[in-house]
Amino acid sequence: MAYRPSFPEDHNNNNSNNNDGGEGRLYNPYQDLNIPYQTLYRLPTSPEFLFQEEAMAQRRSWSENLTYYTGVAYLAGATGGASMGFVDGVKAAEAGDTLKLKVNRVLNASGQTGRRLGNRFGILGLMYAGMESGMVALRDTDDVYNSIAAGLGTGALYKAASGFRSAAVAGAVGGAVVGLMVTGKQVLKRYVPI
Repeated sequence: MAYRPSFPEDHNNNNSNNNDGGEGRLYNPYQDLNIPYQTLYRLPTSPEFLFQEEAMAQRRSWSENLTYYTGVAYLAGATGGASMGFVDGVKAAEAGDTLKLKVNRVLNASGQTGRRLGNRFGILGLMYAGMESGMVALRDTDDVYNSIAAGLGTGALYKAASGFRSAAVAGAVGGAVVGLMVTGKQVLKRYVPI
């Protein structure tokens, strides 16, 4: 039986003939199909893997790593650069400037410094992610040494055009920074309940 909308004149005339209290039954187009349409679109909440080895690995893939590190580094650089540009723009304000000129100076300095540092940090994140994924593929293990070696390589490669000494110093700084970050992450995992 299909649903028939009831109109006021129809409701008054057929009220005695209708046994369901004046309301019709809604039409269900799936009632005769016998398919599990209610469970048809219940998707799994856990990730699906083709191979059991992929499910056992508790790590992002190389493309996810590349996107994550590049994006986080760009965002951190752009935020830090915009903050530095804001301070520079406020310091560069002169006594006779109007409010519109001061705001323009701050916005220009924030945008320029934020863009420059964001691009530099994004490149560093891109190189680090590529080197870390390469180290994992090369050594076939995922441990702290891969991250530290990737930091060393990233620093050295980033400053390679400035000469051997600059590349060596930048590599040491990159390895030390990554080592401190990995150590800090382990300390947080151990002592901070999340």
